[in-house]
Amino acid sequence: QVQLVESGGGLVQPGGSLRLSCAASGFIFSLNAMAWYRQAPGKERELVATITSDGRTNYAESVKGRFTISRDNAKNMVYLQMNNLKPEDTAVYYCNVYWIGRAYWGQGTQVTVSS
Repeated sequence: QVQLVESGGGLVQPGGSLRLSCAASGFIFSLNAMAWYRQAPGKERELVATITSDGRTNYAESVKGRFTISRDNAKNMVYLQMNNLKPEDTAVYYCNVYWIGRAYWGQGTQVTVSS
């Protein structure tokens, strides 16, 4: 079965950095686009970044120039490097994949940006 396991969240001061990781299994990772979403308290889940199977990336305007999505097909891993973090980046971050017609989500990892 498809499994996505996120890690790397935590508490960081404004301007700091974090690197999120997502370990994927149960599907052909190298053939699938992957994505990171986030959900802040009281808000809808929003798309943060995507990466295609061949490495093309796309970002939400709010994170462009600060976040970088990457993948390692040999390890079935996708990453989100987050720099210059702001309080408005505080959210639960989720790894996502669409596989055989449905979306799969990890359990999420909390990122809190606060002084």
